Amino acid sequence: MAVEHPVATPAGDQTRIHNIGYRTYDGPRLGRAYARRSLYSQSLRGAYGLGRSVKSKVLPMLLFVVMCVPAAIMVAVAVATKAKDLPLDYTRYAIVMQAVISLYIASQAPQSVSRDLRFKTVPLYFSRPIETADYVRAKYAALASALFILTAAPLLVLYVGALLAKLDFADQTKGFAQGLVSVALLSLLFAGIGLVIASVTPRRGFGIAAVIAVLTISYGAVSVLQGIAETQGSSEVIPWIGLFSPVTLIDGLQSAFLGATSAFPGAIGPTKGEGVVYVLCVLGLIAASYGLLMRRYRKVGL
Repeated sequence: MAVEHPVATPAGDQTRIHNIGYRTYDGPRLGRAYARRSLYSQSLRGAYGLGRSVKSKVLPMLLFVVMCVPAAIMVAVAVATKAKDLPLDYTRYAIVMQAVISLYIASQAPQSVSRDLRFKTVPLYFSRPIETADYVRAKYAALASALFILTAAPLLVLYVGALLAKLDFADQTKGFAQGLVSVALLSLLFAGIGLVIASVTPRRGFGIAAVIAVLTISYGAVSVLQGIAETQGSSEVIPWIGLFSPVTLIDGLQSAFLGATSAFPGAIGPTKGEGVVYVLCVLGLIAASYGLLMRRYRKVGL
């Protein structure tokens, strides 16, 4: 009869099982909504360098000050001269300061998304209870909110200063409300365009250059073409040329529906009918930006 022998343990085998105290998490599950709010808050703070190094705060805070200082000067002039109105309409302020706004969006759009692409952290976001739509909405809303703060703050300075100067309350309130609507649309449009461009490349420098190029070159080209059209007596095409630049789109929309004075050559703004086309273009670009971001991050998150 065969006798079974126990298997000998290999010499030197020091295998041990240790209980190091890991426990399962039994706290509250905060879910997607909390993750989305946290990403929004972190991205909004990051747009002004909050929670980051001092170096990261310099440019956004400097641009914020640059946006507000002219408004404060205008208020001081209006109070000192006892003017009956502000030197600049609320709806015109963002158009005049569009170079500062373009620089801000060019610097902060890549900061918002390029680092996630460069360090390949996007899939880590999606490994948690957060989906592509949550990431895109949080980033889009955060940058649009940051840009709205940048553009609405000087309007608030103008409004408070106008009331202190005892200008007509009804007129100033109406102008302030129109200005807020204008910069809200501008913020959504510029944030969408900036994020779409920045999401193409993980390199922040390339993203900054690309955003500046798109915003400034398009505005410069449209302005030149509008000037040529005016000199050649083709003023009827000036509003249609304005459809090809984000800045002139906002200018045309507010001059058609928000009582603003157009910055187009000869102050030839779009009619109400042409203004409808401007509204459709602005809303279409915002929707297209969101759609392109969704498509981009479905691929990145794989």
